[in-house]
Amino acid sequence: MPPRFLYLLYRRCFSISKETVRINEEIRVREVRVTNADGEQLGIMQTRDALHMAIEQHLDLVEVAPKAKPPVCRIMDFGKYRYEQQKREKEARKKQKVITIKEVKLRPNIEQHDFDVKLKNASRFLQDGDKVKVTIMFRGRELSHPELGKEILERFAEALKDTVSVERDAKLEGKNMIMILAPKAQTKGGKQ
Repeated sequence: MPPRFLYLLYRRCFSISKETVRINEEIRVREVRVTNADGEQLGIMQTRDALHMAIEQHLDLVEVAPKAKPPVCRIMDFGKYRYEQQKREKEARKKQKVITIKEVKLRPNIEQHDFDVKLKNASRFLQDGDKVKVTIMFRGRELSHPELGKEILERFAEALKDTVSVERDAKLEGKNMIMILAPKAQTKGGKQ
């Protein structure tokens, strides 16, 4: 068998792409606008001619703009392209910070010691960079005195005022009163 045929067979059997990017024989249009790996225009030509040109250079014909008239294809090493693209995506994922919301649940008639324990937990969550959702749960007739819950939430925010900013003020939702606290912007040296 000629080596060119083996190359085509290899590319057809072992596709690298998991996306909808079409390469080599997957491109089913008659004419394409072709550019080389440097971005230099090679002009509009038949797809089979562009594919032969790519095979001669031991590269792939990759459809980069399928919606254009005619579609734009680039002659490049697709495996290297995918590798570099995955590296960029991995770097972007490393740099992004996932902020989670932790919840602290309180009751309107909470004792001081229990309040301090919940405050300590919330403080720890905020130091880790998470947001904290403080929930006051009302039951039965407690719901007729929402000012008690609001007072506890204000006391909670006041105790943490140096390290937090109130992202959402206390608001009654059904049988719960909710307030969201976020950590203040951190300095470049690390945590505050």
